[in-house]
Amino acid sequence: MRDTAQNMLTKVDLSPSDIPTALSLLTRLPIPVDHAKAAERAANAAWAYPLAGALVGVIAGLVAWILSTVGIPGGMVAGAGLAVLVFLTGGLHEDGLADCADGFGCGTTKDRRLEIMKDSRVGAFGVIALGIALIMRWSGIEGALAGREVLILTAVGAVSRMPMALTMWAMPLARKDGLAAAVGFVSAPAMAVAAILALIIAVVCVGWAGFAIWIVAALAALPVCWLAWRKIEGYTGDVLGCVQQTAEIGALAIAVALLT
Repeated sequence: MRDTAQNMLTKVDLSPSDIPTALSLLTRLPIPVDHAKAAERAANAAWAYPLAGALVGVIAGLVAWILSTVGIPGGMVAGAGLAVLVFLTGGLHEDGLADCADGFGCGTTKDRRLEIMKDSRVGAFGVIALGIALIMRWSGIEGALAGREVLILTAVGAVSRMPMALTMWAMPLARKDGLAAAVGFVSAPAMAVAAILALIIAVVCVGWAGFAIWIVAALAALPVCWLAWRKIEGYTGDVLGCVQQTAEIGALAIAVALLT
């Protein structure tokens, strides 16, 4: 494992250029970015993950709000909002969820689990996990359709990206190649800024209920991190995607419970 104490002493190294870097990593939005510089600052840009999530949530929320105001049935509106979320990220997080389900569910050794997770094909565990997650997210978005869908989806988008930065700071890499390895370890300051920024966005959007949403998003990611530690002794890009999905589901659930 890396030296956590040394990581805690890392200087604060944040830059406005980290925002387009985070957007280019986590979304398919056509953001102009210097790819060479983005590669150098990929780990530092983790502080801006909540901003990328908030932007995705804003867009999906606006689509849902517009469709809802013209009388489209709630189920169809929720489906459209969910489709926007998937489209804007290119299914990046959903792919991670499916791969983790297959790897953790089918592999019998660490190496075999990592091999399954790297395979582009999706097995039964992955299909089932992805289907259940989509249904839960669809239901959560439908429950948020009470005139506050833009604010709720913005808050949820921000807080659900926060646990990705926490995981990249707290856990070791499970393998030396892949997207997560290319990004590298996240410093303590970048992790702390991501957590604080996610909390601020959530509270600004939905008031003090945002604190509960922030807490639940972090807690919802813990089972995935525990499984990843048990199964592959660290995290990969797929684990980060799975972390985001479980955090989003938890945040949606508590948001709907508290605000609608």
